[in-house]
Amino acid sequence: MARHWLGLIAAVWLQSINGTNSNFPAYSSELKRILSISQLQLNNLAFASDAGKLLGWISGVAAARLPLWLVLLIGSALGAAGYGVQFLFVAGKIHSLSYWHVFLLTVVAGNSICWINTVSYILAIRNFPLDRQIAIGISTSYVGLSAKIYTAAVAVAAAADPANRAKDFLLLNSVFPLIACLAAAPLTRVSDAGKSRRLVAGFVTLFVITVVTGGFAVATSLIPRAIPPAVVLGGISALLVLPLVTPAAEEMAEAVQDEESLRRGGLVDWGIEEEIEIEIEIRPLMMVRRGEFWVYYLVYLFGATLGLVYLNNLGQIAESRGSLGISSLVSLSSAFSFFGRLFPSLLDYFFSK
Repeated sequence: MARHWLGLIAAVWLQSINGTNSNFPAYSSELKRILSISQLQLNNLAFASDAGKLLGWISGVAAARLPLWLVLLIGSALGAAGYGVQFLFVAGKIHSLSYWHVFLLTVVAGNSICWINTVSYILAIRNFPLDRQIAIGISTSYVGLSAKIYTAAVAVAAAADPANRAKDFLLLNSVFPLIACLAAAPLTRVSDAGKSRRLVAGFVTLFVITVVTGGFAVATSLIPRAIPPAVVLGGISALLVLPLVTPAAEEMAEAVQDEESLRRGGLVDWGIEEEIEIEIEIRPLMMVRRGEFWVYYLVYLFGATLGLVYLNNLGQIAESRGSLGISSLVSLSSAFSFFGRLFPSLLDYFFSK
């Protein structure tokens, strides 16, 4: 079972650095100044990142035909190119980019998110087919933590002026996903698993770790000046490593039970309750005929997008109110976004039955 948990932890790591568009407000004002664009044009740049996700189906097609590690590398390469060229532009290394060049680069960067998301979802679903809702819920909650991680890393760099902060955010947006994808690539092996009684304890452990992680993110965001940035970044990094306790415990449990079984001369009974086959392909025409698809589509269209509009304009909202602590606001909104994504999964897992 340790192999299955490692796949889920890989998805957690990938999602934690995959919300690169969530830190857009932290550097959007500087981008607006360099490009000499209007607020409407800046809003269009925020939209460009989401427009890149309209081509997210390409990553799904690729994942059906390519190994997952290669899908990860393609996604991280797209992100490195999209954000990396913008970094060179803001850093003054490239001087010939127009507004539309930046728009297209943002589309490419936004599309890169879909490739990493696709791999994360596949790892969660295939490794835990009977617990896929909670596996996806836990992993996707870490997307809300992305902006917190990036702002903590930029704070450690001690960038004092907006220009340097903008460069740092864009550089990290291009580098962090690439590093995480290279680190997670060996863990992308898919192993179908049934549901055992031990999985409940494993998910409870992950829930506790996840809630502690979110609590740390919120607390350090509410009192940003009271804790050194290096301590905040170190704490988040340690909490991201902590889920490795789950597969380690599973390995120890398996070793103990194997030893006991050998002493008794019997076979190991892992308590598998049931197994399920989830290889049901739903083609596009079949999908659009289902009511669930349209419910999901409309909720996303009229619900989730409202939050995105607010977050994308958080920098300008803060400036209009005379606040200079934009990074702190982005960090705080990230921490609460983390809990907002986690709690529905928690309620579904423990009360839906």
